[in-house]
Amino acid sequence: MTGAGAVVQAEHLSKWYGQVIGLNDVTVTVPPGVTGLLGPNGAGKSTLLKLLTGQLKPSHGTLAVLGGPIWGRPEVFRRIGFCPEQDAFYERMTGANWIAGLLRLNGLDEAASREAAARALEQVDLMAAADRKIGGYSKGMRQRLKLAQALAHDPDLLILDEPLSGLDPIARRKAIRLIRDLGRAGRSLIVSSHVLHEVEMMTSNILLINHGRILAEGDVHQIRDLIDEHPHTVSIRADDPRALARLLLADDDVLSLRFGEGSVTVETAKPDAFYSRLTGLAASEAAGPIREVTSPDDNLQAVFRYLVK
Repeated sequence: MTGAGAVVQAEHLSKWYGQVIGLNDVTVTVPPGVTGLLGPNGAGKSTLLKLLTGQLKPSHGTLAVLGGPIWGRPEVFRRIGFCPEQDAFYERMTGANWIAGLLRLNGLDEAASREAAARALEQVDLMAAADRKIGGYSKGMRQRLKLAQALAHDPDLLILDEPLSGLDPIARRKAIRLIRDLGRAGRSLIVSSHVLHEVEMMTSNILLINHGRILAEGDVHQIRDLIDEHPHTVSIRADDPRALARLLLADDDVLSLRFGEGSVTVETAKPDAFYSRLTGLAASEAAGPIREVTSPDDNLQAVFRYLVK
């Protein structure tokens, strides 16, 4: 697609940190809708997202976001919602007060900010903890709070940096559904991840990035066969990992597993079936509570090695 109607248009975009290249000669067009930014840790995803949100200035090249330059244009910032990968909270504030405070800084009055904060917290299923101090939130709750603040001012473009990190299987499924629904409602989103399965559940449009370069862009199904040639690794933190492992081994979608402290790491060649089964186990608590699901870069690294040959 051409730049007309695009939410992002980059031409020969580069960012250098001294002698280190964070982003290297990227030319890309991002269409409206949901776009997945897929790459292993250290690939340049966060650098690109910080350029898109005006937190960094390009070292070279041009960048247009929502139809114009992003650097030094505060009026465009109001149209963007950003969920960063790192936490940055006032721990003694409640979730509701923190989001309402950010909305006041964005120009809303007190009543409107309270109403918008409640609406955003409801979207991420966090209303039950709205009046609790953030310092007492779990990792998954903190992640959902970051997502809520990105949504709260009703932006035209949402930029989400690893938004599913640290969520349990049920919260992860709900967040994926929310992202899909926002896209269907006409919102544009750019969502970074290092887990293909997560991105594929949100959208079929992806950008593959590694070592600061865009390696491929387009339909996710075009590279799915490459992923399926390599085992998919999933790390699960649970109250009773051995009981969970016994249930996971009941099906043929598990190739191997190993135990860590309070966790079990599984290799599967059938990620769709495995994640579906894991969500069911989390909902039923048949093996006790499942606290967190993460996926290392191993399977994705294998695909990138294939692509750069």
